[in-house]
Amino acid sequence: MKIALGVEYMGTNFHGWQLQKSGIRTVQQVVEQALSKIADHPVRVFCSGRTDAGVHAIEQVIHFETQADREDKAWLFGGNVNLPHDVNFTWAKRVDDDFHARFNAYARRYHYKIHNTKVRSAIIGQHSLWEPRALNIENMNAAAQYLLGEHDFSAFRGSLCQAKSPIKTIEFIRLSKQGDEILLDIKANAFLHHMVRNIVGTLLKVGKGERDVEWVKEVLDSKDRKQAGATAQPQGLYFVKAFYENL
Repeated sequence: MKIALGVEYMGTNFHGWQLQKSGIRTVQQVVEQALSKIADHPVRVFCSGRTDAGVHAIEQVIHFETQADREDKAWLFGGNVNLPHDVNFTWAKRVDDDFHARFNAYARRYHYKIHNTKVRSAIIGQHSLWEPRALNIENMNAAAQYLLGEHDFSAFRGSLCQAKSPIKTIEFIRLSKQGDEILLDIKANAFLHHMVRNIVGTLLKVGKGERDVEWVKEVLDSKDRKQAGATAQPQGLYFVKAFYENL
């Protein structure tokens, strides 16, 4: 049978999602260890979207196969008992045999949080990017709209990206501000490696007045990563949700 679960984690003390060599702490590692104890056999999980070191998830979706017959609540609560404090299963359910957490997802959503205040926070700084300079959120929003729709996002593609095509479709992208926190909300059919963080780094240059609004379109059209802004730090990035037809 095949089981799917929602996974929430704080990525601060993890070297990303993907399993690595022994001794390197990853989310996949601790998740597989927890589920293997409930299944009473080694478990290998597959996720909707791998995250880098320091990146968080509100609802990562995973699946695995097992011959162990357990109730959904056994995977959920039993799994949580065996997880460290910075990872948690939020739901569990049996799915069809043809379900795949990665390949069945038709869209994904991310948030990026910016703490926009002159004084650095020892607490909030663990979970968002600190930017002490005033940001023009209206200009950032206007610039972001050039990225809507289907485009070649090579200018925002990380050097280690393994995606077959740089062409992706952004369904929506918007920024909002509440108090000192600025939130970027973005949804697309798929994302390139570092795509969201490179978009944030580019929009920050507009927000700080270093570049004008139209510059973002020039960057996009250039298809040249060297033309865009620096990659924003990982701690502000959150994998929010993957979208499926039947889940």
